[in-house]
Amino acid sequence: MDRRTLLIAAAAAPLLAHADNVAAALKTGGVVIAFRHALAPGTFDPPGFQPGVCSTQRNLSDEGRAQARRIGAWFTQRGLKPAAVKSSPWCRCIDTAQLAFGRGEAWAALGSPRGTEERTYADQITQLRAALQAVPAGRFEVWVTHMFVLSDLASTGSASGEGLVLRATAGGPPTVLARLAIT
Repeated sequence: MDRRTLLIAAAAAPLLAHADNVAAALKTGGVVIAFRHALAPGTFDPPGFQPGVCSTQRNLSDEGRAQARRIGAWFTQRGLKPAAVKSSPWCRCIDTAQLAFGRGEAWAALGSPRGTEERTYADQITQLRAALQAVPAGRFEVWVTHMFVLSDLASTGSASGEGLVLRATAGGPPTVLARLAIT
């Protein structure tokens, strides 16, 4: 092995250990891997956006679509099959789910808080925590959502296309067991 190959292998070692942790947690089950949608440049949706009309929203870029496909390839290479794939009704989330997993059930609880009353949004977070508690051992689900939802649900930030492996806790935010960043 030459010096360049050694440097690449050394730099990749923590990522591989991290990926192994993600795969092991998913195989054990009782968890959700909640992804922030793949790369959709910009911030917030334009004025007048409508959740069911993609032309009025911020959408995945070509790189975001490629990133979503790489997420799916990561799961396929490891033989990991989610029991369910749920998505925010926003097009960038549905597209991420479809490109990565070939499916995605729109679920309002994963929707962006933008334009939602504070009480309604608090109810969404409560609903997500309850759904997470209901995922049995031996099974995992994939959820595709938004930065704000993940931040409020898990009390941590996330990058575009990053997945947080979440396990429910009694009465509080879920525990983040591992993170999967596929760029």
